[in-house]
Formats: sequence, structure tokens, C-alpha cells
Amino acid sequence: MKQLKVLLSMALIASSLQLFAQTNKETTDKIIKEQNYTFVANAAIPMASLDVSRILERMPGNTGGTYINLTGSNYDFRVTKDSVVAFLPFYGRSFSAPYNPNDGGIKFTSKDFTYKQTLSKKGNYTVQINTKDVQRENFRLTLSVSKNGYATLVATGNNKQPITFNGVLEEPKKKD
Repeated sequence: MKQLKVLLSMALIASSLQLFAQTNKETTDKIIKEQNYTFVANAAIPMASLDVSRILERMPGNTGGTYINLTGSNYDFRVTKDSVVAFLPFYGRSFSAPYNPNDGGIKFTSKDFTYKQTLSKKGNYTVQINTKDVQRENFRLTLSVSKNGYATLVATGNNKQPITFNGVLEEPKKKD
């Protein structure tokens, strides 16, 4: 029954995403090719584990699954040609804790990283980013982007369980 609720809620969310398209195909192509975009996280989906499920059951607004709504929370992942900046939460098992509790989550700026993008026959992009200079932990980030700018980001660190984020790609905001 619990799995049915999760499946139905995911189907509802996926169908409602069509109403909030952020970019068109031309804009998505342009920002991916220019390597200048922001991924805005709308949901976090931690790796399933008994510990995480127990904590999520106690959270207000729990939908009965491991889906965490991040809409309006300003969590994002910015990519430019010379840097990658992440400001994302982390829900799951971490194998080493930071000294400062404010350093939790997936927060880093990387200037030394590899960037590889591929385009599928259907026009969807897959971007693979591997950081090399993050002090505590390097990350492998896989971003799957649809033609309309909807995206899924999978963050895998060497000290944390993988976590998935759903969201949208946006053009970077113009500075005045």
C-alpha cells in the first residue's frame, strides 16, 4: 500500500511538471552548449534506507515516501565554463561528518572539474561532472536534461550515499 502511494504521488508530480516548463528546446540547447546554467532543485529523493525512512515519517507534510519537496527553498547547482557551485541539502547516510554543522549538505565551489555532455537521439542531454578540488569530498554529478529544461541530478560523493534531485534548468540571472 505504501509503495502504491509513492507511485501515485510520483505520477501526479510528473504529470503536473508539464504545467511549469522553464525553458524551450532552443534555450535548453543554448545554455547547455554554452555551459552556463543553473539547476534549481524542486525535490530531493534520498537513497532508500530504514534510517532515512524513519526520520522522514516524522517530518511535517510527509507523503509516505522518500520524496522531499524543496520548492521555494533556493537550493541550486550552478555551472559555468570555469566553475561549478553547489548549494544542495543532503538526506541520507554520510560516512564522515563535518566539524561545523553548517557545512552539512552538498555545498562546494569547484574550479577543477571534468565536464562531458552527450546528446541522445531524442534530444535529451546527459552531463557528467567530476570535481577534483573539493576539500572534504569530491563528487560525481550526473545531470539528465529533457528538451523542456526538466532535469534530474544524481550526486554521488565518496563519503555519502547517492542522492537524486528533480528540478529545472534556468538561464543564469543577469547582473545589474
